[in-house]
Amino acid sequence: MPPKRSVLFVCVHNAGRSQMAQAFLTHLAGDAVEVRSAGSAPAEHINPVAVEAMAEVGIHLSCQAPKVLTQAAVEAADIVITMGCGDACPFFPGKRYLDWELDDPAGQGIDAVRAIRDQIQRRVRDLLHELGID
Repeated sequence: MPPKRSVLFVCVHNAGRSQMAQAFLTHLAGDAVEVRSAGSAPAEHINPVAVEAMAEVGIHLSCQAPKVLTQAAVEAADIVITMGCGDACPFFPGKRYLDWELDDPAGQGIDAVRAIRDQIQRRVRDLLHELGID
């Protein structure tokens, strides 16, 4: 069994993409992966359309809250996955960084957010496969 990995998902507001990614990875990997998410400029609340889209696949985000990106969170992660936060994410040597280009669900309707949700789910499944956790 591979060692337990730590993944940090980062987007600007930590209200949509990174929250959905964290929820999918937590749901699919269980306790095999330590998962966090954060934002460089966190919103006050999770995007309600993202909450609705995730509820459609049986994953509930309504109890989550956006969190601020900290240096400690980046230092604790093995893999940092950014989603449109640009240079706001601190860089530490020895960390693996991935950038997932995904549309921002902010201000989008449910159909657009479903498409983003489905892209995130595919990427999370690919990450799990790469990590040897299927």
